[in-house]
Amino acid sequence: MSDRRRLPAEWEIDNAVLLTWPHKFSDWEYMLDEVESCYLNIIEQLAKYVKVRLLVHPAITAETLQKLHSHLGDAIDAVEVIPLDTNDTWTRDYGPITTIDDGKYVLNDFKFNGWGLKFAADKDNLVNQRLYGASCDYANRLNFVLEGGSIESDGHGALLTTTRCLMSPNRNGQSSREEIERYLIRTLGVEKVLWVDHGNLAGDDTDSHIDTLARFAPDGTILYVACDDENDPHFAPLQSMKADLEQLTDVDGNSYTLVALPWPDGIYDVASGERLPATYANFLVTSEAVFVPTYAQPANDAKALEIIGGVFKNHKIIGIDCRALIRQHGSLHCATMQLPY
Repeated sequence: MSDRRRLPAEWEIDNAVLLTWPHKFSDWEYMLDEVESCYLNIIEQLAKYVKVRLLVHPAITAETLQKLHSHLGDAIDAVEVIPLDTNDTWTRDYGPITTIDDGKYVLNDFKFNGWGLKFAADKDNLVNQRLYGASCDYANRLNFVLEGGSIESDGHGALLTTTRCLMSPNRNGQSSREEIERYLIRTLGVEKVLWVDHGNLAGDDTDSHIDTLARFAPDGTILYVACDDENDPHFAPLQSMKADLEQLTDVDGNSYTLVALPWPDGIYDVASGERLPATYANFLVTSEAVFVPTYAQPANDAKALEIIGGVFKNHKIIGIDCRALIRQHGSLHCATMQLPY
C-alpha cells in the first residue's frame, strides 16, 4: 500500500456525516411526510455522535430549518444546513470519497451518472464541486464513474467490490477489469482489489452495490447477507457470494472471518408488488457507534443488532427504522456519507 495515499476504513472518518434532506421536487413527493420523519430520526441519532452536514433544496431551506429546530431543540447546533439543489438524497453514491494523502484528507470527486444512466444525476454530480472545490483539498476524478456504495475498504490496503457493478457497461464500459483494478489501486492508494462475482437483491437499482451485500468490520471480519431459505430466489446467488467471500484474503494473505447477517422478511412495493432490497448490511459506522437499519421485524431486527454488536465490540449499536427509505430502494448507508470535516 502506498505510504502517501490510503483509503481508510469507514470507522476511521467520523467528524461529520453528509445527508440530503428529501424534497418535493424529487421522487419522495408522494410520501414526503413519512420520509421527513425518518430523516429527522436519523439526524437526531447521528447528532449525538457527529456533526451533520445537511444539503437542503434552496426553495425549502427556511421551512426545513423550522422542522429541524422543532424536532431537535438544542441538538440543532450539531447540524449545518447547506442550501443546494439535488436530484435525490443518496449521498453515499454522489458524495466525496475520502483518502488520506501524506497525512491530509482529500475529497475525491468521481463521476456519478445515476447508477449507470438509470436516473437523472446532473445536479447530484455537481454537489462535490460546489461544496468543496474552493475551500479544501479536492481531487477531480470525473473521468471515472464510481459510487461510494460500490466499494468497501478494510483500512489496510484491501478494497472490496462487485464485478456486476464496476463492470457495468454504462459506467466504465470502455475499461477492462484489469484496467479498472489498476485505476483503483493508483487512485485510492489500495494494494489489492477483492472482486465478488455473485450476489444480488431484488429491487436493487445499483447493480449489486457491495454495501447491500457484504461489509468490512474490525479484526479481519466481513459481515455478509445470508439466505437460508432454499425456496427464496436469493438463496443460490447468495450462497455463491458466500463462496466468493471464502476465497478472499487480505494483503497479507490471511482469510477473512465471515459472519452472516439475518435475512429480512420480504418487504414489497404496494403499487407494483416488487420486492424491495431490504438488508441489514446497509449500516453506517463511526468511531463510536454503528447505526443499523431496522424494518419493524422484531426478531430479525434484534438478531441483526446482536450480531453486529458482537463484531463491533467497542461501539454502541443503534437501530433506526428505515422502512421509509426502502420504499425508494435504499437504506441507511445509502443515505449517508462520512466526511473528515
